[in-house]
Order: sequence, then structure tokens, then C-alpha cells
Amino acid sequence: MITGIKGTRLRKAVAVAVTSGAMLATGALTAAPAQAVTKPSIVAKGGYVMNNANAKTLYTKAADTKLSTGSTTKIMTAKVVLAQSNLNLDAKVTIQKAYSDYVVANNASQAHLIVGDKVTVRQLLYGLMLPSGCDAAYALADKYGSGTTRAKRVSNFIGKMNTAAKNLGLTHTHFDSFDGIGNGNNYSTPRDLTKIASSAMKNSTFRTVVKTKKYTAKTITKTGSTRTMSAWTNTNTLLSSYSGAIGIKTGSGPEAKYCLVFAATRNGKTVIGTVLASSSITQRATDATKLLNYGFATI
Repeated sequence: MITGIKGTRLRKAVAVAVTSGAMLATGALTAAPAQAVTKPSIVAKGGYVMNNANAKTLYTKAADTKLSTGSTTKIMTAKVVLAQSNLNLDAKVTIQKAYSDYVVANNASQAHLIVGDKVTVRQLLYGLMLPSGCDAAYALADKYGSGTTRAKRVSNFIGKMNTAAKNLGLTHTHFDSFDGIGNGNNYSTPRDLTKIASSAMKNSTFRTVVKTKKYTAKTITKTGSTRTMSAWTNTNTLLSSYSGAIGIKTGSGPEAKYCLVFAATRNGKTVIGTVLASSSITQRATDATKLLNYGFATI
């Protein structure tokens, strides 16, 4: 009989040898160890993922490369609005013809706001983030920028967006538009955009808006009657396809290609990230899904 510490070690060694032999016989050793997670390959030019709780980086691909952001720009638009002092979400904004003309001229995504209607700031935020309404973005920039003319107010609002980026310590981000339809100088990086989104997600109104799949606004017409708008559907397909998804914003454009800033919570942990310049609507969701799965596996 084998006794003592040496005996225990010998028995363990025999057990390991037997187990190893059995595993070799079944080919079980060809499986990767549970802790080894393969870094995913994505089509998007740039990607970044972090643990939202402590900002720990979980994945990078050209994470600090400046790229066009498309309508993911609207995350900062919403953040600036929600940061206004004494913000009244029920304050009403009258929709101007300029907003409508702007989306038509730029063939831009819109919330189909009706000229003359009174729309609350809260409703404009849903119109901004769900259907990615550039008309809603214009209305918010006009409302919360300072100046004697619309052009000055819009310029001032964009200035606030850039100040907010600086205040977050971001050095690779610049906005020249309130909605992502830039003039050649509207860019960010996957890392910077993720940080902007993480900051915005600290606001409860923002969190509520970006996880909403559908929203129907009731606006007030010129005559004082109530208009029930067609429902706004969130362009972020992950809300329906990815378990635990909580946002955040899509973007697209000729230069930006297909972008998605995303976040999901599982088992009390939140993973947040960005893909920029993917190849299609479907592919950006596939890229984001891969990165979320990787994030949760490595967090």
C-alpha cells in the first residue's frame, strides 16, 4: 500500500496519466482550454471594446485611428442637450421649415417632423436616436445653441460638442456638425466614441431612449390639436437580436460606411464598444455581436 505525501502524489500522477490517455483516445485534448478565447476578426476598419465599469480595454483594432462617424455623432448631440442646466424635457420646440429643408437637401435620415408642430425636447431625443432624425438634431442644436441667428446658434452648439469632447480628455475627436453630415472635419476613433457613449450612458434619460425599440410621439399641431406621429423604430437591430443589448446608436454615410456604437449587460456586467466603417448594415451587427461575445468572455 502506498502511503504519505509521496504516495498521494503518485496516485495523482497515475490518475492524470489515465485521464490524459482517455482524453487522447477521444480526441478531447484538441479542444481549446476554456480560458483561451480567440480574438475575433471583424470587417470594420476600426473597433474597440471596454468594460463599462472600469474602462478596462478588452479589444482593439485601429482603436485610435480617426474615422468618419456618421450618425453616431448624435450620441454627443444628445449628451450636450442632456447636460444643459435646468433642462426641461417637456419644453416644446416649434419645428421650423429650415429643419425640413435641410433633411430634404441632404437626403438625410429623418424623424419626419411636421413644420409648425410643437414637439417636446424628450420627443426630439427619441426622434434623434431611434430613426436617427437629422431634423430632430437640427431642432435641438437650434434650441440649445446661443446666438442671435440660427447659424450662430448651430455653430455655438457644435462648439459645445467639441468642448464636451475636450472635457472627456479626447484628443482624436472633432465635430463640425450636429448630426454627422460633416464638412470634412467630423471624426472620432473607436476608443473615443466608446468613451463618449460610456459618459452619455450615465444619464438615465439617455439610457432609456437608446434601449427603446419603438416610440410613438404625440405632437401639438399649429391649430392646437394632437397629432399621433408614425412610430419611430430604432435602427439598432442588436436590441432585438442580442440578449442583454441596451443600446446605443447606428451611423452610416458615404465616407463613414456602416458604424455602430453598442452596449449590453449580462450577469451584472456591461460591455460597451464601437465598430466604425464596416461594410453593410448586417455586417456591422455581426461585427458588434462578435465583439460583445468576446468582451463578455474576457471581462
